[in-house]
Amino acid sequence: MDLTPNIPEIVDEVRARFERYEQALIDKNVDVLDATFWRSPHTIRYAMHENGYGFDEIHAHRVARPPGPGIKERRIRLEILTLGRDIATVNLEFKIRGKDLVGRQSQTWVRFSGDGWKVIAAHVSTMDSKPLW
Repeated sequence: MDLTPNIPEIVDEVRARFERYEQALIDKNVDVLDATFWRSPHTIRYAMHENGYGFDEIHAHRVARPPGPGIKERRIRLEILTLGRDIATVNLEFKIRGKDLVGRQSQTWVRFSGDGWKVIAAHVSTMDSKPLW
């Protein structure tokens, strides 16, 4: 198995899909949001006020979520790591809108034969923006 890190064209593919997902969050484009995630009972998405176990639960949260810019005021740092041509992680650190908090978002992506890139696990959380030490 080839696990070469960050092949440039693979990083570009994953970045494009991540940006499409981020725009779909703002637009509340449920079709794009659904297309981003693996349609499986094994897919997990932990969000700020919900836990989505399986695609169906994740979809139900998508439908209930209001449109709009959400909690992200601005990006602090975006890290994309690809391993070979079929595995990737995306991690975003961002400023929470109107609060003294930092948000963290992580996604694990896998390229499935015949289905393309899909998120199989995702997590969003916050932390205080001031260091504890």
